[in-house]
Amino acid sequence: MTSTRLLSRRSLLQVGAAAAVAMSPVSALAGATRTASGRPGTPVKGARSVNLYNLHTGEKLKAVYWENGKYVRDAMREIDKIMRDHRTGKVKPIDKDLIDLLHRLNGRLETSEPFEIISGYRSPVTNAALRRRSSGVARNSYHMRAMAMDLNVPGRDLPKIRKAAMSLRSGGVGYYPSSDFVHVDVGPVRDW
Repeated sequence: MTSTRLLSRRSLLQVGAAAAVAMSPVSALAGATRTASGRPGTPVKGARSVNLYNLHTGEKLKAVYWENGKYVRDAMREIDKIMRDHRTGKVKPIDKDLIDLLHRLNGRLETSEPFEIISGYRSPVTNAALRRRSSGVARNSYHMRAMAMDLNVPGRDLPKIRKAAMSLRSGGVGYYPSSDFVHVDVGPVRDW
């Protein structure tokens, strides 16, 4: 056998070995990512945290909301509270996929600054009142389902926040430069 043939055979064996490792169940689990609904997204292992500041109430929350393979009940309740409808005081459980989206967005933005909450959950009463004042408020807003947040991040310009949110492909992204916020939701992937 010539040395060229040996190298080709050796290269072929190396490629085959690499493919076998990549396709093994252990490798598949190591890279597995899922959101609460089972969609691709946040890594399954490790702790997840979120840093929030409600501009309307002045409340701050920095919490680990997921660890040891499950959501932390007390942290999730605190998130529900800080993202409540500040106009009515109504609280609704925030969709876990939205919190996972925020966690991933924070990593994409590479910041330790909190997400400033412009709007989190909105009761139907609040949504209807806002619709009467603005054509930009959807009749069936994902805010009413606790699946959306209007936000800003200190030290990050809106185009960068929008671009980072869109790169996650985890739902809707709305860009509102005149109102100084970006809308994110965990509905269908779309942007405006």
